[in-house]
Amino acid sequence: MTLSHSISTPRIASIDIFRAITMFFMIFVNDLWSITNVPHWLEHAAGNEDMLGFSDIVFPSFLFILGMSIPLAIEKRLQKKDSKFEIIKHIVIRAIALLVMGLFTVNTESGVSPDTGMSRSVFILLMLLGFFLIWNVYPRTENKTAKYVYNGLKIAGVAVLLFLLIIFRDASGEPFQKHWWGILGLIGWTYLLCAIIYLFLRRNWIYLMLSCIAFVVLCIAGANGWLGGFSGIIPGDGCFHAFTMSGVLLTLLFNKPETEIPLRKKLLIAFGAGVAILLLGWLSHSWWIISKLQATPTWLFLCSGISILFYIFIYWLTDMQGKANWFNIIKPAGTATLTCYLVPYLLYSIFTLTAFSLPADILTSPMGLVKCVIFSFVTIGITALLGKAGVKLKI
Repeated sequence: MTLSHSISTPRIASIDIFRAITMFFMIFVNDLWSITNVPHWLEHAAGNEDMLGFSDIVFPSFLFILGMSIPLAIEKRLQKKDSKFEIIKHIVIRAIALLVMGLFTVNTESGVSPDTGMSRSVFILLMLLGFFLIWNVYPRTENKTAKYVYNGLKIAGVAVLLFLLIIFRDASGEPFQKHWWGILGLIGWTYLLCAIIYLFLRRNWIYLMLSCIAFVVLCIAGANGWLGGFSGIIPGDGCFHAFTMSGVLLTLLFNKPETEIPLRKKLLIAFGAGVAILLLGWLSHSWWIISKLQATPTWLFLCSGISILFYIFIYWLTDMQGKANWFNIIKPAGTATLTCYLVPYLLYSIFTLTAFSLPADILTSPMGLVKCVIFSFVTIGITALLGKAGVKLKI
């Protein structure tokens, strides 16, 4: 199955696999906190540090593959005769769901006060219960009783989250608040704007490319302090959205009919773009440091180039060489991504409540790195088991 077929193709192997690989490494880097002596090059760079750590590449890759998925999802809905209003409503609801989950996960990072009557681990377990009750994929049915039950479960999930929202106090006694949007929230804001832009511009290459360039310019303006009070009006000052729009453009390139642009030429164009953007990142290093936390243009260019070139390799390996089965073991991470992202929260909470711990040698690099790899595989395995049991988040 290749992307150069119709844009309505239900599943693209390389997109799912790219997403699965990205999620695997996201779990891996998020678990590095649990071990000691982590090689510095694997970690996130500090706020003012001029470095591209391996961990700094993962989030941009996810935003990039989010962009590649947007045209496929929206075109599929249009082919089902959904109106633009219905699609916008769907986009907004998905974005709100991500924002809600992002804010809840961020607030738990500040600890949970004993005044709530529960530990942080119990709070997180109840939070996850609320998420799954609301956004689980319930079976399609015409049975009215079953529909009432499913709707009742969703209402119960909303009630759980509202209860947690009201009683929440962090370790300092502060109520629920927006410290930052969290990874899920940043994805939500990025998806909201980029999906709506695509819906109205669709396959108009020029305007979509201008949109991507506008986000790059906004990122540069933010990095230079030109935005003043408008800085942060959208998260990342356009940097995150530029990642996603580059993914949108790559999908449209690969979807061009073979009669218009042969596959070989598409690959050459994509490869040339990836190399050119990497070169732009290298040149821009004269003006800005490489910093994920500051969302600098240099970070944007380098990670965009890396994402494009890595996707080309995955596309060649899976869609062209037919090696998609090599990645079957991590496939659930690409098809049940949200579930997979939240499973570590479940595991960490259970480990804390049961006082589960590993020997110090296993929690020290290099054995600790092996432990993080195993943890990623375990997380994906649990995601697969939950899916078979009918538990899978979808927004």
